[in-house]
Parts: sequence; structure tokens; C-alpha cells
Amino acid sequence: MIERESHDALKRLARGFPIVAITGPRQAGKTTLVRMAFPGKPYLSMEDPDIRGLAESDPRGLLSGYPKGAVLDEAQRVPRIFSYLQTHVDANMRPGMFVLTGSQQFGLLSGISQSLAGRVGLVQLLPFSISELNAAGRLPADLDDLLFRGQYPPLYDRKIIPGDWFAGYMTTYIERDVRQLVNVRDLSAFQRFVKMCAARTGQLLNLSALASDCGITHNTAASWISVLETSYIIYLLRPHHRNFNKRLIKTPKLYFCDTGLAAWLIGIREPAQISFHAQRGALFETLVVTELLKARFNKGMQPNLFFWRDSKGLEIDLLLEEGEELRPVEIKSGQTIASDFMNSLTKWAALSGTNDRPAWLVYGGDRELASGTVTIVPWKKLSNSPLIQGA
Repeated sequence: MIERESHDALKRLARGFPIVAITGPRQAGKTTLVRMAFPGKPYLSMEDPDIRGLAESDPRGLLSGYPKGAVLDEAQRVPRIFSYLQTHVDANMRPGMFVLTGSQQFGLLSGISQSLAGRVGLVQLLPFSISELNAAGRLPADLDDLLFRGQYPPLYDRKIIPGDWFAGYMTTYIERDVRQLVNVRDLSAFQRFVKMCAARTGQLLNLSALASDCGITHNTAASWISVLETSYIIYLLRPHHRNFNKRLIKTPKLYFCDTGLAAWLIGIREPAQISFHAQRGALFETLVVTELLKARFNKGMQPNLFFWRDSKGLEIDLLLEEGEELRPVEIKSGQTIASDFMNSLTKWAALSGTNDRPAWLVYGGDRELASGTVTIVPWKKLSNSPLIQGA
């Protein structure tokens, strides 16, 4: 069993809130984590038709049967239960009574915001992080192997070919969840849309181009992007607002939450194909962005990640916002440090007046170096760097 770094955050929040909620993509390990963190709590799955039927017909009766609380898995399947949970926990006000899980961010969070505001501590769980795999001795030695396999738990706890698993995941989970949220009349168009999104991981989101390529309307593309985001299939990285007297790009960048799924969707069927693939750099950038995202989520914190790009093309791949301080990060997939790897960091430092401030370069090699104020971090040591430890 691979231990999850969000375990401590989950237990911490359970000491301060009557309800703890954990959300994230399907098959990310939410149920396993909850059962490890709260082994004594009764477990009720709202996917079970009998339990869901009781929760819908007699929510007060269901909750009264668990005076010390319970785990309610996929709670968003029964929206009306949130109002009854509010009454139940307000009458008792004991910390850590109920644990809610959900694989659709919109359904779970909307129920919380409408009925349970101030009563819920939230943890967002993504697939394994590099540090979790490394601590368990399961981290692939080769970067291309990691990019190809991705980090979903089932690919590390059972013998299964990644392509077989991703094919089933696409059909069983993504398409089913999508149909619960929106009316998809043309499933083939949606499948094509997801593949087009995968081909654009690490790029600025261009809804008009996506809609045109898939033969759908702009509004449909916007709706489908929202569904993929709320199901934790993609993450939209927002641009930072500070302009330094420059005209800024205001469009978000699209990233998949798992490189393995993105690689499978763009047709990569074995690790060797990644080495010379045109998308290798984008997949590596996706890996680094999601690692820093996981570092925040695993501590029960909201993301502090942005990118910065002006209208002339100067771009910083990541800006970590720490109060008034901005920590710039450049991401390069090459194994050898080239002379131009730090050009953007140098220009950014001059523009922002931060020549004496630390900056980071994360790359695909294995040597840890320093160049002036820039710390050069190899991908395997990202989890030990101040970027993650200070997240």
C-alpha cells in the first residue's frame, strides 16, 4: 500500500471540522485513503442503488442510523442529503463526524457551498506524486517511462498494460461522468474533443480552434472544457495579473492532470515513442505543473500557481505566489543543460527588478546545479526542492 501525503491534511481537518470532504478524479485513490485514515467509520457508497434510494427517500432516517458519523462515498449523487447533513452536524457539532468523497468537483462543491459552508474541510486528491512513488520504491527510473505510464494508482498496484487501463478509464469513467453533467449527443465528437485537448496540453487554451477542429460550437467547447475541469481530467493554469508595464496574455493554459492519459490519447503506445515525440516537452511540462499542484492539494491548500506571458512572447512557465513574492520557474525537458535554458528567467529578473531573488529551473536531467540565483533541479529531486517543500 502506497501511503498518501494528503493523509495528514485529512486528519488535521477532521480535528477542526464536523465534515471533511475529499474530491478528485475517479481512480485517484480517494476511497482507499479515506478507509486508511478513518478505519472505524461505517462506509456508505451512493453508487449502491439501495443506499442511494434510501438516501433520496429518507435522508434523515439514513443519517440518524449513524450517530457517530460515516463515510459517504460519491455524495454528489444525492444532492438533497447536504441540507440534512447541515441540520445533523449543527445539532451535534463534533469534529470529524462525516467524510464525503466525490469525483465530480462541481457536484460536491456546489452542495457544500449551498448547504455546508463553514462546516467542511476540503482535500483535493490527484494521482500519485513523484515523492509518493519514490518513497514506496515504485518510481520509474526512466523519465519517459513515467511520462508514458502516468501516476494513477491502479497502474502501480496491479499488473495491467497502461493502454488497456486508459481505454477502459476513458469509456467507463470519463464518458459516464460527462453524461451525468451534460447532454452529449455525439459521443464521437466528444472523444475527438478530448484527444484534441490532449494534443494541446501545455498550450494556451483556444476554444475557437478546438471547436472548429471538432466541428462543434464555441459554447459546446466551453461546456465540455468545464466538464473536463470539474472531473479533474484537465487543469487550467491562469495567467498572473502583474503586468510590469507590459501587455499580457489573459488566456489560461491547458494541462492534463496525468501525463499517461494524455500520452495515450495522442496515440503513444510505448515509452520508446516518447523520446523523439513532438509532445515530449509538453508532457514534461505537464508533469512538473501537476507535481506542484499536488504539493498544494496534499496539504489541504488552494493552488498558488500561475504563468506569465506578455504579448511579445516572453514567458515564465510557472510563477508561485507567496504573499507579495513571486517565485519564477522555468521547465525544460532536455537532459543536458543548454545555454539558452535560463534566457526567460534572466529577462524576467531584469523586467521585474528581482535580479537578486531566487529562481528555479526544473529539467529532465539528473544533476543538481546552481547558476547565480538560479537553482537547477533534476526531475527526480523535484519533491525534495524548496518548490515542493515550501509549497
